[in-house]
Amino acid sequence: MKDSPPPTKRRRYDAAFRAEALRLASESRSPQAAARALNSDPKRIYKWQKEALTPVAAARGAELDPAAATELRQLRAANRRQAQELEI
Repeated sequence: MKDSPPPTKRRRYDAAFRAEALRLASESRSPQAAARALNSDPKRIYKWQKEALTPVAAARGAELDPAAATELRQLRAANRRQAQELEI
């Protein structure tokens, strides 16, 4: 049997690193160039770009105060009810 190299640890990227990677990718217009500059995988930067375009990404990490969270739940419930009424 061949000796395989020891498994490498998965690298964790903090929000600042992600923001820098996205900034570099947007400035150079190339995720590959940003990946080379940061010694990272271009696929990861593509994934971060895709995530940044989703509405959930904008709210990630942002905490709502209890009143705003309650109002948001109520508005979403009302939106679901109205969508169901439109289907009928």
